[in-house]
Amino acid sequence: MTPRTKREIVFLSTFPPRACGIAAYTTDLMTAISDQFLQAYSHVPIPIENDDERLSYDFMSDHVLNISDDDSFGILLAYLNRSDKIDLVFIQHEFGLFRGQSERFQEWLSQIEKHVIVTFHTVLPCPDKKLFKEVNAIAEACAKLVVMTYHSADILTSDYQINPDKVIVIQHGTHLTPATDKNEIRERFDLKGRKVLSTFGLLGPGKSIETTLEALPKIIEKAPEVIFLILGVTHPTLFQSEGERYRLVLEELVDTYGIAENVRFVNHFLSTEDLLSYLLVTDVYLFTSKDPLQAVSGTFAYALSSGCPIVSTPIPHVCEVLKEDMGIIIDFNAPLQLASAVNQILDDTVRLDRIRHINIQKTVATSWPNVAIAHMELFEDLIGGGRKVIYSLPPVNLDHVLRMTTDIGMVQFADISSPDLESGYALDDNARALIAILHHYKSYQADEDLALIQTYLYFIARCLQEDGTFLNYVDKQGRFTEQNEQENLEDANGRAIWALGELLGMAQLLPEAFTKIAGDLMERASVNFLRYYSTRSMAFIMKGLSCVADRSYHAQLDMLAARLAAMFGHESRDGWHWYEPYLTYGNSCIPEAMLCAYEITGKPEYKIIAYKSFEFLLGQVMADDEIHVVTNKGWAHRGKPRNNCRGGEQPIDVAYTIIALDRFYRIDHDNRYREMLVTSFEWFLGRNHIRQHVYNPVTGGCFDGLEEKVVNINQGAESTLSYLMARLIMDGYIQKKKTSETF
Repeated sequence: MTPRTKREIVFLSTFPPRACGIAAYTTDLMTAISDQFLQAYSHVPIPIENDDERLSYDFMSDHVLNISDDDSFGILLAYLNRSDKIDLVFIQHEFGLFRGQSERFQEWLSQIEKHVIVTFHTVLPCPDKKLFKEVNAIAEACAKLVVMTYHSADILTSDYQINPDKVIVIQHGTHLTPATDKNEIRERFDLKGRKVLSTFGLLGPGKSIETTLEALPKIIEKAPEVIFLILGVTHPTLFQSEGERYRLVLEELVDTYGIAENVRFVNHFLSTEDLLSYLLVTDVYLFTSKDPLQAVSGTFAYALSSGCPIVSTPIPHVCEVLKEDMGIIIDFNAPLQLASAVNQILDDTVRLDRIRHINIQKTVATSWPNVAIAHMELFEDLIGGGRKVIYSLPPVNLDHVLRMTTDIGMVQFADISSPDLESGYALDDNARALIAILHHYKSYQADEDLALIQTYLYFIARCLQEDGTFLNYVDKQGRFTEQNEQENLEDANGRAIWALGELLGMAQLLPEAFTKIAGDLMERASVNFLRYYSTRSMAFIMKGLSCVADRSYHAQLDMLAARLAAMFGHESRDGWHWYEPYLTYGNSCIPEAMLCAYEITGKPEYKIIAYKSFEFLLGQVMADDEIHVVTNKGWAHRGKPRNNCRGGEQPIDVAYTIIALDRFYRIDHDNRYREMLVTSFEWFLGRNHIRQHVYNPVTGGCFDGLEEKVVNINQGAESTLSYLMARLIMDGYIQKKKTSETF
């Protein structure tokens, strides 16, 4: 019998179009898991309903749990227990969902003959006997309980005396910040020239929006341009019982305080796109819940991850997450404190910008792709059976490359996802960009690529000097900088030659004008090919020359290879098979270049050295079915113990390893290389020591590095192009994500 490759998971929850936080949470979670692990899980959404609210969903479901119908429990139980496909039942729990049927729910839960996980969206401290018994009955029936804060976990283990091994904390998921034109958003929402305060969610008295309305006159005194956005519809349950009574109370307060010009009600259940757009132009987000027992707030989490400075009341979730450098905590029902806090932040634009960056940095770990990884690991602990989960391959996305490219070339650095024009340009990055877009054009034949190829080629031409060498650094006006005189530029020169070689190797695909320019540049630079002695510059040149059909460069390639071979022979020892007495950055390109030399010259000694050095390197960086490249926190040295500190891992090192693995696999089809290639690429997707995405699928950029506990959220040229070069290799190695499949 062939084993199933997918595990089937039932998601029991509310779902849109029901307007509630749990419905939105579950949909976002399922989408994130599907996006990340399409081939690993099959999702079965089963809605929780009642007789008062029967809905039409965007998905087909043969089953529901109607809590108003006692028979519905039995019918669903029979389906779950009889199915030989279902591996896990995952339940989103809120006490209000099972009001009046809590005992029936507990009994039903205890009879499920599958692995069960329950996520508690509310955890109440100091339970009475009835609540204590109810929560423990749920815990007894489950394999694991998921909560979203460590405070909630502490309550479960202390107040409810639940075994800590049964409780796992997975923080509320958040959306990665899109790279959006904020001025365009302000114009679209008629907010130009306004300082924006906002709050969002399902309206009800528990949000205590009146606290902000009472504070607004004091805020307006100092900032007349302030506008307070109240985003969201009235809570459906409240609307059923009393209509728009609470909203009318708020509107009356607006009239009483005479602040109608400074308050706007946006009475819609917002799409995620519109919600994030509002948050991106929010100067201060206001969270004024008056419930001290509210365990977690998705609205607070979303605002934080959008970079909003936050003024908030002290619910447990806020107290655990919101530090002094992220916003200000005020007392419940304290309008004067709220006004003072808002005025402090609005008065200090430097602080406001600093808070935005800090909040995005501190919450990127809770982005939905990372939350999906945490849930995958939980699922696999219960139902995986020791299998290796393959990550889904994201579609190729050039958005950030386009964003970072001007008429001059590709900008070096980014502030999060915004190009930092003050950083200027570098030959290094434009050579990488030319290589990446050449391979994109080879794979996709996109006409838009030709304009990019021209831009990067012209940048390389700009950098070539009369003596056949290249300068590297160019400022935002296109002028060469003093940095060119202060640094060794051999590696940058080598990358330029590599890029020119790649272009010439694709001459049949490209306009003749491009190949003529590249050929001329290569010829002018060729007088220096043998004057470079940096191992990496020689390797880059060898890679470039190996692409060129013109055999006139093959003698120089052979001489460079002989030089590297001599270095290898001089430096190698027992247990150290390398070209230098240390391993630093970009190591994989050197054995790959030796393999290129073997392909061109046919000399077996080059192949032997290539394999021997590459196997040595792989032994240093591949461990426990993951890649851990040599880091800039401490290079590896011959005769000294390996520095095993984590952090300082760069996307470029992972990409070079993937490029090399691809070449070695194509030579001898050793499946070890194929497997290591896929594993290495998954480093970008979360198979790394902090289990976090390094690639940003929303912007199309790649984070600048993996540190000990966090990613560096800036998305510069080197990291983004490194990811793109690796990603383009992945076609054919791993099944592409089917964008049409939601769950």
